Amino acid sequence: MLTPQENDLLCRVEGDAPMGQLMRRHWTPVCLIEEVGEPDGAPVRSRVFGEDLVVFRDTDGRVGVMDERCPHRRASLVLGRNEEGGLRCLYHGWKMDVEGNVLEMSSEPAASGMADKVKHTAYPVKEWGGVVWSYLGPKDSIPEFAPPAWAPRADARVSIAKAILPCNWAQVLEGAIDSAHSSSLHSSDMVPARVDSAKATDKAWLRPSTDKAPRLQVERTGYGFRYAALRRPITNAAVNDYVRSTVFVAPATVLIPPNNLYNVANVNVAMDDTHTAFYFIAWGHPAQTPETETWRKFLGQTLGIDLDPTYRPLRTIENNFWQNRQAMVAGNFTGITGFPNQDVAMWVTMGPIADRTHERLGASDLAIVEFRRQMLEAVQAFQKDQTAIGTGAAAVTPEVCAFQAIIPKTTDWRSHGTAYVWPDGVERPELEPSYSVAA
Repeated sequence: MLTPQENDLLCRVEGDAPMGQLMRRHWTPVCLIEEVGEPDGAPVRSRVFGEDLVVFRDTDGRVGVMDERCPHRRASLVLGRNEEGGLRCLYHGWKMDVEGNVLEMSSEPAASGMADKVKHTAYPVKEWGGVVWSYLGPKDSIPEFAPPAWAPRADARVSIAKAILPCNWAQVLEGAIDSAHSSSLHSSDMVPARVDSAKATDKAWLRPSTDKAPRLQVERTGYGFRYAALRRPITNAAVNDYVRSTVFVAPATVLIPPNNLYNVANVNVAMDDTHTAFYFIAWGHPAQTPETETWRKFLGQTLGIDLDPTYRPLRTIENNFWQNRQAMVAGNFTGITGFPNQDVAMWVTMGPIADRTHERLGASDLAIVEFRRQMLEAVQAFQKDQTAIGTGAAAVTPEVCAFQAIIPKTTDWRSHGTAYVWPDGVERPELEPSYSVAA
């Protein structure tokens, strides 16, 4: 368990909070490209680390990320006119380009020269992997953008389900790195089966193990850590282990063990102390990775059906996340459709910021303990003017990836060869493999 002071240090990101300042030293997702796909289209709101932003695509296709409020009288620019290379405030007609330059001041005399004296707050932008990224840290030390581990190449298909959640980023991330919970919470969707490795179908993810109590081992790195959950496989358990190795890339990314078709990851952007933009990602070869709408339907994260137009879930704590008790009686473990929705129900019911002072952790929580220890050490070092975790020479390298495999007990998982799922030139296989579900 953590003390109240440690919990605040880990969780809070707004203003001068050390964790938020550490996170600002990384390129951060501010929205999906699909949200600002149209030049001169409607601007969108984004909120990151407690800062309100406006994101828009100008006439020439450039994306701007700026302070949401006009530098004149602080009215919202989300309501502004996106026209002819800039965003114009409705209140007095001030117009800014994507770099924060004031192009026009309709309410001021042209001879005043005031436009040349005002610069609106704007941030560097990069579009990659279906995401609009921005760097919100000090402008005198902007690092070069590097593709994330879940979109390492331009020809990858990256399909993203996004949801805005009313809870703190850390409890969302802890759920993503917690391998033990999947054998219970997701047991109706991640099904034990007599397969030679994890398999994906259009209805479920199959696993070659019935073991619900994995043994955990952690390896700390400069970018975060990776760990293995070792389970008994269904076959040849005397000589083999089923290994699922997850990677935590600080400060807020998790590379999840893949299936046979595509890779999986998530990014958890701290919007403020009590809200998180949760991005759940399938990525890989276009022949085998589901398209965006297929992915969202599989997860129960479709706009207009499961989410409102601003990516907020329609399943809420007030309606018990649409839990179906009759389905539970019939054998479904949770009665909640879509395994991310099962996670969301757990995270949200912990409260806006989970109170970790009352927890009782066990052996299966090793990765959770390591995450908290590492991030608290990292933010304390950052407060002493040390480099932010996962930046510079300590940044994650392209060969790092999650994996799952059945390996001999005599093999150390740390030395097991890894590579992300990318079967070049292979046509998309049938989604329904030949298997038998384990009893």
